[in-house]
Amino acid sequence: MNLSALTNRQRGNTAVKQAPADYVPTGMDQAQWLTLKNGPDAGKKLFFYDVNIGPKSEPEITLCFVHGNPESSYTYHKIIAELERHCDRAIRIIAMDHIGFGLSDQASFEMVDMHHAENLKELIQHLDLTNVCLIVHDWGGAIGIGAFIDQAQRVSQLVILNTTVFPVSRDDSMVYDNFPLPGFLSWNSVAHWAPNALWPYIASMVVCSKAASKISFAKAMMSFLWRRLRGQLSEKETLYIDMFNTPMNSRSSRRNAKQTHRWGHGYEYFDQQLGWQDNSDFYQNIQSTIAEHWGNKIPALGFFGQWDVVAKPSVIKQWVDHLPQLEGNIHYYADCGHFVEEWEYEDIAKGIINSFTD
Repeated sequence: MNLSALTNRQRGNTAVKQAPADYVPTGMDQAQWLTLKNGPDAGKKLFFYDVNIGPKSEPEITLCFVHGNPESSYTYHKIIAELERHCDRAIRIIAMDHIGFGLSDQASFEMVDMHHAENLKELIQHLDLTNVCLIVHDWGGAIGIGAFIDQAQRVSQLVILNTTVFPVSRDDSMVYDNFPLPGFLSWNSVAHWAPNALWPYIASMVVCSKAASKISFAKAMMSFLWRRLRGQLSEKETLYIDMFNTPMNSRSSRRNAKQTHRWGHGYEYFDQQLGWQDNSDFYQNIQSTIAEHWGNKIPALGFFGQWDVVAKPSVIKQWVDHLPQLEGNIHYYADCGHFVEEWEYEDIAKGIINSFTD
């Protein structure tokens, strides 16, 4: 859909001009924007949708999808389409684009998880969300859990997809200094050296690649470059290129990626607008209270593509140590990488549906 059909008041200053027709499950007429009132993003417009699927009755549960970086809410569209096709329960679906992503306003400073979590808190309270099945991927784990952890009673179920909120250890060769490719081409290194103008293409290629090995990742990279030269990129790939095609959106996304080597440990950096930023307390709050709030108290599911740093055994053990109910409820996919929701969507949707009846 060409977003020029929407007024500037509706769509704000998103960098995206053309959105896929199924960006919102029931159509773009259900698109909404919340004008944020608090914090450094006050006045910006946060895109979200709030739609019901299934029978025309009061929804039994609210599914809140929280994306990571460098994604948007569109990363969940296949899962949601499967839910529409196969779920016979009335469900409320909430998804949002963080500032600097998708159809939300552009970033104006270099944002990390704690900033996005504060914005999400405002949306949670605006919608007064309760009985929430929280579904998180990538940095969406820290963002979503960080936003809900101090109002944990709102969450009745948790679904984690290739994410963590705990310190990622350097216990083996699979660390962000050499993943997905070693040295100069590691994710952590690329975030530091890549210029803003190149980042949109790197982000698009990474999100849209199933890569489950260094060889398949290299092949995906070559395929992307070839199709880019021939003007044959998909609608989704073009969406992610457009999303970061502004200097500050690119810088903000890169800043989030720069903290991968400190994932879960806490990370300090200097922002030209806000000064020194440190998310150590943000992570400490999650790690010190998640077991108390949700351990053996709510159903929890996990879905992990195994070619990924956050799918290694030491990371999974941390999840199970804090949320013992995950034991036996984590699904693994050996032929999939980090973006499990893009490729194992049928299985994930089936797991969510089955959890409603267990």
